[in-house]
Amino acid sequence: MSELLAERIARRVAEYPDTTAVLSTREHVDYRDFWSRVTRTAAGLDGMNRVAVLPTSDIESLVVVTAAMYAGVSIVLLHRHLMPEQLTRVLELAKPGAVVASPQQHRRLRKIGYDGAIHTAAVLESDGSPARALPETELLVGITSGTTGEPKLFVRNQQSWATTLDRSDATFDIRTRDRVSTPGVLDHTHFLYGALHALTRGATVDLRPVVESLEAGATHLYSVPTVAWDIVRSGTGPFPAVREVLSSAARWPRTGRQALQAMLPNASLVHFYGASELSFVSFDRGLGDTDENAAGELFDGVEVDIRDGLVFVRSSMLFDGYLTDHGIADGPVEGWMSVGDRGRTLGNRLQLFGRDSEMLIRAGLNVEPAAIEAALTAIPGVAEAACIAIPDPRMGQAPAAAIVVDETAPTTDEIWRHLRATLPSPSIPVQLRTLPALPRTPRGKLDRQALAALLADERGTGPRAGTADQPER
Repeated sequence: MSELLAERIARRVAEYPDTTAVLSTREHVDYRDFWSRVTRTAAGLDGMNRVAVLPTSDIESLVVVTAAMYAGVSIVLLHRHLMPEQLTRVLELAKPGAVVASPQQHRRLRKIGYDGAIHTAAVLESDGSPARALPETELLVGITSGTTGEPKLFVRNQQSWATTLDRSDATFDIRTRDRVSTPGVLDHTHFLYGALHALTRGATVDLRPVVESLEAGATHLYSVPTVAWDIVRSGTGPFPAVREVLSSAARWPRTGRQALQAMLPNASLVHFYGASELSFVSFDRGLGDTDENAAGELFDGVEVDIRDGLVFVRSSMLFDGYLTDHGIADGPVEGWMSVGDRGRTLGNRLQLFGRDSEMLIRAGLNVEPAAIEAALTAIPGVAEAACIAIPDPRMGQAPAAAIVVDETAPTTDEIWRHLRATLPSPSIPVQLRTLPALPRTPRGKLDRQALAALLADERGTGPRAGTADQPER
């Protein structure tokens, strides 16, 4: 049976106690001190079923998460884009024993409507020996990366994460005393997982901004297209020390990957496809071929079945189900699960053709166009609205919208004020155009291709290059 995450880190502590474990903009800590803080915090969590954590890019966030995993206390992973009603619903469903955040995150929690007690790692620290996690113990209650509507809480157990770590060990070349840059906020599971995996390897986790960590000699980079774009546009480099780039979320265009490769000349670019519910599915090493639909080679032990064009996955890394009022439900059926991606297999390789729904992925966050359309049509004077995904060099995709107005048309300022008051920032369109009528197909459906051409032809009004996943400090 695979060794659990905290057990792996404890083994590295015994082997390399004086090696730097984590670097942040404020402090650094070696493995001995990191583990001392973890065990004392784990003792303070003992007896809880779940603990809600709003992490940021700091050592304290990693301490609390690791402590909970060590003690067998499930982490309810909050994120900064939650709307107040969503946070309320998450806490209502998960019923955590405590809500934890570093002091600089307390104001954010208050802003999104939380008025209860907020704990820190230092407050939680206690003497004693906590209980230990078991393979079947619930490890994580995450919130799917959608930004609007009813939050979906996915549940992963300790063994699921352990087998995912096994795949990482076999696929990624991270060694003891390597330096792994995870420059995104740790409420993004891609960066949180990258930091935790690095600790299981005895590497140093660098939480600092990406260029700073690259200049300090990072050997590995966990990335999403926004981070890659920032590196290319930084005007610094090249950075020959980087051996691997581990990327998820929307696949960035081939030209963007080539530009990143020029900045990181010795790096192998590894882009992997997966989902919160599925964990790893496939990976593509290098620049890939000219097929932008390629999602790469299936990870060892992953099976894929295409049913009516939808990708179904079976592996030992799948989640347990969604947390609901009635317990955990809607998990894999006979071991198989789909998140609605369309695709096909060619031998052991996977091709993807987008979501069965019209959902778009903006810097790793799912954005539902229907919610944006609903927000627009709720404005008096907006008769119709349509939202589509458009390519964005930094975000991968971004929402763009068109509206039809009547004689009581609102002003542009009124529209933007309403959207900012009702939608989280990743769902704010990067452009908005008023049309006399929405383009329609002969059957009366929205002609998305025609709308995309109209939006490409004229930029419209609105903000550009939103900050849905720009690393925060």
